[in-house]
Amino acid sequence: MKRSKTVGKVLDYGFTYGILLIVSFLFVFPCLWLILASFSKSGSIYSFNGFFPTEYSLDTFVKLFTDTQMYDFPKWFLNSLVVGIFSSLFGTILVILTAYVISFFQFKSRKAMMKLTLVLGMFPSFMGMSAVYILMTQFQMINSIWGLVLIYAAGAPMGYLVQKGFFDTIPFSIYEAARIDGASNAHIFRTLILPISKPMIVYTALTSFTWPWSDFILPKLLLKEKSNYTVAVGLMTLGETEFARFAAGSIFIAVPIVIFYFILQKNLVSGLTSGASKE
Repeated sequence: MKRSKTVGKVLDYGFTYGILLIVSFLFVFPCLWLILASFSKSGSIYSFNGFFPTEYSLDTFVKLFTDTQMYDFPKWFLNSLVVGIFSSLFGTILVILTAYVISFFQFKSRKAMMKLTLVLGMFPSFMGMSAVYILMTQFQMINSIWGLVLIYAAGAPMGYLVQKGFFDTIPFSIYEAARIDGASNAHIFRTLILPISKPMIVYTALTSFTWPWSDFILPKLLLKEKSNYTVAVGLMTLGETEFARFAAGSIFIAVPIVIFYFILQKNLVSGLTSGASKE
């Protein structure tokens, strides 16, 4: 019996790790292929020998930042950085304030508002693109990266549910005790709530940065001049013979997100798990 249990355990572990290795390969292989493609000497995907380039070179990365006459990648990168940082800043403030109000205050139509935002969140965002374009036309914010910042920040509070779940775990007695001592709502929020909300603020800031950083549909709709393109839109304008440059640019898109995730991983996981539970 012991021998059969040992064999069964070995088979179970072998099957489990085999599946994990297959799944890991399916995820890692496209990333590896993209990295190797970025070092292609010819730059064209048609010169590949099967999946991989025939010759490798660093010239693609040099051209990515120096050959800016037709494809100004540094400018696109800077535009994406501006949009991502300011969208994250304003969006985080609005989301945290929205979640705090919904969690700690009772007011008329509160539950109806929560239900409405939940239903609206079920619809894909591109359904409102026509309305967004018309509004931006009226505000004369077409071809403006600040128009993108405005839209991303204004739409961020719709995703307040995770943050609300986090605030729901904070004992309401803390708020009541501070009110009895004469503290204002603003003082309570600034001195009591924010210091213990660091994990959730980090999580909100990172997710608010990720969406504008990699989004393609909205920038493509609103940005008309190449000098105002974000990285996602700019890379899609590259020709078929510039695939290596496209791959190199795609790698640089991923680098900031990967760095932020590794640096803030502890707070990110803590904020997500805290916001997913309720006492």
